[in-house]
Amino acid sequence: MIPTLTALIAIVAGVWGWDLAVNGAGSGSMPWVVYEQGLYLSGLLAIAMMSLAMVMATRPPGVERLLGGMDRAYRLHKWAGILAAGFASLHWLLEMSDDLIEERYGEAGRTSDENVSGVLDTLRDTGEELGEFAIYLVLAMIVLALWKRFPYKFWRHIHRAMPVLYLMLAFHAAVLAPTAYWSEPAGLLLAGALSAGTLAAVWSLAGRIGRGRQAHGVVTAVASPAPDVTEVVCRLDGNWRGHHAGQFAFVTFNRIEGAHPFTIASADQGDHSVGFQIKALGDYTRELSRRIAVGQAVTVEGPYGRFELARQDRKARQIWVAGGIGITPFLAWLDALRANPAAAPVADLHYCTRAGSDDPFVGRLETLCRDLPSVTLHVHDTARHGVLTAERLATLHDCRQRAEVWFCGPRAFAEQLRNGLARAWLGHLRFHQEAFDMR
Repeated sequence: MIPTLTALIAIVAGVWGWDLAVNGAGSGSMPWVVYEQGLYLSGLLAIAMMSLAMVMATRPPGVERLLGGMDRAYRLHKWAGILAAGFASLHWLLEMSDDLIEERYGEAGRTSDENVSGVLDTLRDTGEELGEFAIYLVLAMIVLALWKRFPYKFWRHIHRAMPVLYLMLAFHAAVLAPTAYWSEPAGLLLAGALSAGTLAAVWSLAGRIGRGRQAHGVVTAVASPAPDVTEVVCRLDGNWRGHHAGQFAFVTFNRIEGAHPFTIASADQGDHSVGFQIKALGDYTRELSRRIAVGQAVTVEGPYGRFELARQDRKARQIWVAGGIGITPFLAWLDALRANPAAAPVADLHYCTRAGSDDPFVGRLETLCRDLPSVTLHVHDTARHGVLTAERLATLHDCRQRAEVWFCGPRAFAEQLRNGLARAWLGHLRFHQEAFDMR
């Protein structure tokens, strides 16, 4: 994510710098030159970042392979949006500073409005007003996106306005860009960003995101193996392409509530049936067992994700670590391996649970691993033995042997393990994690 954003910023700044070197900064006085060039650069960066955010929101084909997972695409979408809001705020502050510059340095040396007017002078005022209004709303939406306690069901509907705000900002940029700009590299870059972002915004407003990967079906089973877990099995139509163990999908049980990402907890048996183990983590998931019933219609979009059994390094020791409901992709892995136990790798599965004696997944894991002699199950009951630490995990394995860790669980737990295990293995370890965080 960081290299992608850094590269885009460097490209935009480089193109702006090239135009500045070739065409010069203009004949105005230095304060007004800095003001004008600051507006150009901050505007270019804001549009480039917001266009990237819009494109990422459409879940374009191939992005998972390029970035290493849909979770990384969504993080890129999120931080591109945040940076876009930051550059847009800087652009707005520079625009508001013209009175201060005029008060201190006067209007002498300021480029005339005629030279910096947009494609149509009559649209200039409209473009300025729309841009300013849209910036306020974008900043408010970024705050809500970062405020994790703001309910998802409300945030989701508010977030649907983002394509409209983008189109407002795109109009602002198009009509206020200098006419001569469009024949220069910076103008071509701006045109490309606006074209890609506008197509993505229209695609989103038309409701086409993910449409080609949607399958419809019905709920065939609902159970509650634990008070805070809902087990759902769905039978889908022929549009379902099948899935690899460890992937996830966006599931819609109610059109008003919309789609939520859930890990597929079952192996692909070729019968268009998928199972989910859904933990009560919010208002929606806490009420889910009472809101759905057998025979209810369901829409499943996917599959997505790169947390796949086939991507393992067969030459490295396999260490699988699951925290709580993070066991779901490993349930799918074990279910898939049961079809051919001889192909199962030598692996240690560490399952961390708050109450091992009452955890419904423990019995299921024991049954699955019983058919897979090469997979050793370790159950870590935090109520009895405390939280599993990197140091404790390292003592259970040979740190001189190359290892590969696959982790699914809370983010803080992942960071603790990642940092501690990296010190223990001294570079002989790879750590795989998918952060199923789409907000």
